[in-house]
Amino acid sequence: MKSHLENFFQTLEHQPLTQNVAIPPRAETHRLADALFLFLFPMLSEEPKPARVQYALLRHDLMKLLYPLTKDAGESVGAIANGFFDQLPEVYEMLLEDAQAFYDFDPAATCTEEVIAAYPGFYAIANYRISNLLHRLGAPLIPRFFAEYVHGKTGIDIHPAATIGRSLFIDHGTGVVIGATAVIGNKVKIYQGVTLGALQVDKSLANVKRHPTIEDNCVLYANCTILGGRTVIGHDSVVGGNSWLTESVPAYSVVLHQSQVKVRTRPFDEPVNFVI
Repeated sequence: MKSHLENFFQTLEHQPLTQNVAIPPRAETHRLADALFLFLFPMLSEEPKPARVQYALLRHDLMKLLYPLTKDAGESVGAIANGFFDQLPEVYEMLLEDAQAFYDFDPAATCTEEVIAAYPGFYAIANYRISNLLHRLGAPLIPRFFAEYVHGKTGIDIHPAATIGRSLFIDHGTGVVIGATAVIGNKVKIYQGVTLGALQVDKSLANVKRHPTIEDNCVLYANCTILGGRTVIGHDSVVGGNSWLTESVPAYSVVLHQSQVKVRTRPFDEPVNFVI
């Protein structure tokens, strides 16, 4: 008679996938995410290969990852890979605009090369644009694996399905969350801790717009939270730090979190107790 532990071992070894979905190798997806970033910005590579050689290697690696993930493991794999590399030049142009936005708006940035090489916000945006392209082409799972890889490295969580315009600037970035149905316009600036989230989490809302819309030229300062699929921040608005929004605001708005300062008075010789 098999022991309970032996039965458990057999269960693990023959673990059924609940929806019969293949899982791509995590390490290979991570390597591909980094390789695609270095392909676009070869000055960061220690031993850059000629672009045509790198393209051939990357296309092979992408198709190798895609093949077991697709039910129609023939034409669809080639279509996704071809579509991805055909549209990658446009992604590159958008990333150059993003890098320029970082340089233009961050007084600490000395050049766009510094932005590309050292800014976690730019790295997260680059990964998002690559992942979003794969998502729009119908690549299964790989976009989300890319996103979670960069989330772990930067603390910036951008869902590949989000819709983001040109010249995005994410400063510092730690703790930024951008949900799957969020829509962000052009020339938007986002600081650390910003959340573009849903009012509620319910599986029945899977095909519903749950996350807010941020129109062009908005600034979202640190730790502001904006929730809801019907919430629209009108263009050229500023949302102050620590603000909480669940309703739309018109264009040119300034939203502030009002804090209160009280100055205490005490006798000069009254001791002050500090709690550490």
